[in-house]
Amino acid sequence: MENIFVNLATIIRDFLAGLGLSPTAVDIVMVSIQAIAILVFLLLNVLYLVYLERKISAYIQQRLGPNRVGPRGFFQTTLDVIKLLGKEDIVPDCADKWLFRLAPIAIFIPTMMVFAVVPFGENMIAVDLNIGIFYFIAIASTTVMAFIMAGWGSNNKYSLLGGMRTVAQMISYEIPLVFSLLGVVMITGSLKMSEIVAAQQNAWFIVMQPLAFIIFFIAATAELNRAPFDLPEGEQEIVAGPYTEYSGMRFALFFLAEYANMVAMSVIIVTVFLGGWHGPFLPSWLWVFIKMYLVITLFMWLRWTFPRIRVDHLMSFNWKVLLPLAIINIVITGVVIKVIQWF
Repeated sequence: MENIFVNLATIIRDFLAGLGLSPTAVDIVMVSIQAIAILVFLLLNVLYLVYLERKISAYIQQRLGPNRVGPRGFFQTTLDVIKLLGKEDIVPDCADKWLFRLAPIAIFIPTMMVFAVVPFGENMIAVDLNIGIFYFIAIASTTVMAFIMAGWGSNNKYSLLGGMRTVAQMISYEIPLVFSLLGVVMITGSLKMSEIVAAQQNAWFIVMQPLAFIIFFIAATAELNRAPFDLPEGEQEIVAGPYTEYSGMRFALFFLAEYANMVAMSVIIVTVFLGGWHGPFLPSWLWVFIKMYLVITLFMWLRWTFPRIRVDHLMSFNWKVLLPLAIINIVITGVVIKVIQWF
């Protein structure tokens, strides 16, 4: 499969060059093809993940979940998409219409850009940047702008409060998330995704950096705004937060971005801590998918097991627990690396 992926890309590139296109035009077309492939991959995964989460939540709560439309309710998500497409697109009269309409698009663009450096297998990465981890963090952090745009543009106090909660939560939890990655970067001496995976051929970094893995997973859950850290949409006190005034496909884009970000974050966890494509017998891309879905299942299990925490507890946990632990992990990693160099 890996060779097919590489050979297909080479064949397409040679075909475009044979048409007389300039190297710049060939690069633009190749990027467009990769973007379309990523979009199709995301849409298919989101359709299945929504169904999977319904089934997992039903199992945890001793319910059946979707079981009417298609075999075991498999086509329920497809009908939900059709329903959202048919819903009326309502824009509040007093809203900032430009910001209101732009926010759902603004949240999805960074999600697409993140997948440029996500490795789906050996030699199966769109752009293997030397600063891959840095690129991922930088691009993923811009999604916070879409939430504040949605909150402010809706001209709704509940939406604004939800947007401000999102900003406070995501910016705060990005700090321990980044710090938890520094231990891995210190060990490998590289920010390149492929080199980080190659360094785990003999031992996964979850073994060498267990504390960093726990910190990253918790911070990633908060970055994804998933329970128990789904404070931006706390319906008990702020209705639906930044999504309150959205309907139809504009709301669906926020929903789609959440699941797409969960896929991206899961692949990053697999790449950085779970050995990436390394594994016996099976093709590298299949190992990535197996590990990715195990991590996604863990996210879903966490959501349907723990209740939502209070916003002040959320912030205190970040600044008083996660951040000090992340700094301690960096110090310990640095000391161990230095001691190993001495001997």
